[in-house]
Amino acid sequence: MARLSAAGLAGVALVGCLAAAVPGPRPLAVGTTGPYALAGGARAVAGATTTTADAVRLEPGRTHRGSLPRGGRQTYRLDLDAVSTAYVAATATPRPGSRVSATDGLRVSVRDAQGATCSYQVTRFGTGRSAHPIAAWGTREVSPGRSLCQGAGRYSVLVERIDTTGAAPDSGSWPLELTVVTEPPLRRAGATSAPRAWDSATPAPVAGRAVERAGGAGFATASALGTGVWRDRIRPGQTLFYRVPVDWGRHLDATAELAAAGGGSGYTDGALTLSLYNPVRAFTEEAYAGYSGRPASAALAPLPPVDYANRYGFTDPVRAMRFAGSYYLVVHLAAQTAGTFGEGPYGLTLRVRVAGTARPAPEYAGRSEPPGLFEVTAEDRRAATPAGTAGDALGLRVLAVGGIGGGTVLLAVLGAWTALARRRAGAG
Repeated sequence: MARLSAAGLAGVALVGCLAAAVPGPRPLAVGTTGPYALAGGARAVAGATTTTADAVRLEPGRTHRGSLPRGGRQTYRLDLDAVSTAYVAATATPRPGSRVSATDGLRVSVRDAQGATCSYQVTRFGTGRSAHPIAAWGTREVSPGRSLCQGAGRYSVLVERIDTTGAAPDSGSWPLELTVVTEPPLRRAGATSAPRAWDSATPAPVAGRAVERAGGAGFATASALGTGVWRDRIRPGQTLFYRVPVDWGRHLDATAELAAAGGGSGYTDGALTLSLYNPVRAFTEEAYAGYSGRPASAALAPLPPVDYANRYGFTDPVRAMRFAGSYYLVVHLAAQTAGTFGEGPYGLTLRVRVAGTARPAPEYAGRSEPPGLFEVTAEDRRAATPAGTAGDALGLRVLAVGGIGGGTVLLAVLGAWTALARRRAGAG
């Protein structure tokens, strides 16, 4: 057997460590349906069931976790300044396979100290009648044209579970993920009405060779997608999360396609659900497709380019396209599909287009919490390419960021081998 010198061993070790540290392409999502992937480090909070005075404070820029019992409502507290707009999103994550009706869902509202409602949103499971993560938002929006919910002070967030009578919903609690984001005001006042001129025609789906990209199991683990055709696999009852960086001035189109089944016959109403959430996890748009075992697709309705002034629009989808950042595509395959066409997995294709000319961001008078949420970075754009996060000299970054971890160990080993080689050379 050929012997390796100390330098050769060091080189082998370096290559091995870098190979272990650099992620390769993620495998396709062919596993069984699992729980929602909560964000790491989320703070556990218990919502109040009586008065706002007992409510736990939600911290801007942080993720929290709680639970929502059947037919229940939970109240949390917000302490806000007089100038920042605040967004609160609640993601309910019922156990896969739980029984729900089309009209079951989640309601989130923000209220001021006098009990006046600042805003609310209701999100429902829809025609698929299949339990899956759903999110809704509430906001305290600072605006010179508003009289309610202005000024600094204590506000409350009410999260309610909607259980339809006779729908036989699951009796267990739903785990909750709660996020709070604050947006600073603009340095100078801008337009106070949404842009009216934008192309609302339905575009042709993106064509081209499909690239494999496995979806995540939650908002925090969503996989990055950009313009192109992306391939994954999905099982009945499974929900997959993807994030698409969309800059100021650009707009997003997306279509989800379910491949033909390997067998079975019949029809599942609303089998495929494609949902869009904006960077603060506000429900924006949704599309459904029934499934008869033949290829089916669900396409989002046309959306306007991202613009700060969209918040003054007349419809929820327009108002949600109010800032740049990561928009989330969430795909769910109804659990009932398994009973007719089998457990799968089924081929899933996403056709994504981010089009339009990027524009400079509005000039904010401060920073968001968490910072950088309303921007698209070069790293975001790179992650959304077919190369993803693999390669691109990522291996060279390992030594730079591994200071007290694997990088330090690696350097220590290399140093020891180098010293040994020198001693042997001197002895020779």
